[in-house]
Amino acid sequence: MYKLLRETIEKEIKLTDLEWKKILDKIELVKLDKNNFFLSQDNACNYEGFVLKGSLKIYTLEESGSENIAFFAFEGDWVCDIEGFYNKKKSKYNIKSLEICDIVVVSRENKEWLFKEIPKLLHFHSLMMQKVAIVMQNRLLETLNKTAKERYLNFITKHPDKIYKINNRNLSSYLGVSEEFLSKIKKLI
Repeated sequence: MYKLLRETIEKEIKLTDLEWKKILDKIELVKLDKNNFFLSQDNACNYEGFVLKGSLKIYTLEESGSENIAFFAFEGDWVCDIEGFYNKKKSKYNIKSLEICDIVVVSRENKEWLFKEIPKLLHFHSLMMQKVAIVMQNRLLETLNKTAKERYLNFITKHPDKIYKINNRNLSSYLGVSEEFLSKIKKLI
């Protein structure tokens, strides 16, 4: 059941069966139906998640009710509000399922225990955080320096199999354009 998680970790570090058993003892599986929250804005972020199945959107909600989608998370992605999780602050983000999801979660306390018991997980964590920083940096640069059409083309190039899971409202929010403008972009392509 947790094969994808182990494969993802073992791309960077090798685990013994005993180490894997320790990890299994400290994680749990959360199942979300479509449109359910993994995390709600202004609530504590007590868990970090790894998406085994499904997709989610990570967004803020304006007072007007409009969503500003910062990221999507798909199978094999990690998901949480990093600042909220590590600094024990209320979340700035909503994380909501776009479809039925299976997410492996670990609490902050269990993660710290695992770091002590399996020190090489700290190295994996460091590599994971580097990748997160790069994704965030690239997202910022793309938003600042690329046209909406270029951002759309980059998205469908990176996620050709995911594009059909995301409706126009969510995709236009992620791209920072109106739904009408997204429709025009799609027609041009």
